Amino acid sequence: MTTEIKRLIRVRSDKGAVFKRDGFGKKRQLSDSWRKPRGQHNKQREQKKAKGALPKPGFGSPVAVRGMHPSGYFDVLVFTEKDLENLDPKTQAIRISAGVGSRKRVPLQEKAIAAGFKVFNSRVVKEPVKTEETPEPTEEEAKEKRPEKPKKEAKPQREKKEAKEAPKIKEPKKGTDTKKPGKSAAPAKTKEKPVKKLAEEKEEKTEKAEKKAAKPKIKEAAKTPKKAAKPKAEKSTVTAAEKTKAEPKAKPRKKTGSEVKKND
Repeated sequence: MTTEIKRLIRVRSDKGAVFKRDGFGKKRQLSDSWRKPRGQHNKQREQKKAKGALPKPGFGSPVAVRGMHPSGYFDVLVFTEKDLENLDPKTQAIRISAGVGSRKRVPLQEKAIAAGFKVFNSRVVKEPVKTEETPEPTEEEAKEKRPEKPKKEAKPQREKKEAKEAPKIKEPKKGTDTKKPGKSAAPAKTKEKPVKKLAEEKEEKTEKAEKKAAKPKIKEAAKTPKKAAKPKAEKSTVTAAEKTKAEPKAKPRKKTGSEVKKND
């Protein structure tokens, strides 16, 4: 970059010509990019004070430096390797498009640098780390890697008892009713009684039955005895005159002086 170009770039920056659209600070959706005011009563169009200047002749940069990057190169957008042809690396610099992927960007960037071009947005592309796939160990290798567990000492087996003890049968307590055996249980064997004893038992049962039949009548009579009538109290035949004689007369109350005068 020559000294004359440096001087012209300095002149361009000293002018400080920045034009912003009217009302960009009032609404968030408006950007500061320049738009010509066209309103009938717009203050910026009427050139009111402190409302912003309008672009006019005299604010422009020198023709030799117009559109130049501050570094002294003209910016050129590049998409493919063919775009590098017919470009001058002394006056032009390269900017790789953002739409180019990392796969195509790496060879394009390397070729531009090799040709002597300045790349404004050069990047260091990180290559993915290749992980070596370790082969799965075979069954024999896996067995060798496994630590052998210490074998447990065999315990001496206990001698089995030849004769097992018979299970003890619990005797029922006195006064408790024993459960009747179920249907599946075998009927208990009863001892055969002599014929004479059976005949005597039948006679005793018939006598007891006759006595029981006679007892309820006696009990019914005993249960419902007629209540004895209580002797009624004799009516007293004492007359009213006798009652008055028997009862002592109440003493008359003495009259005070205030009630009756005493007899002389």
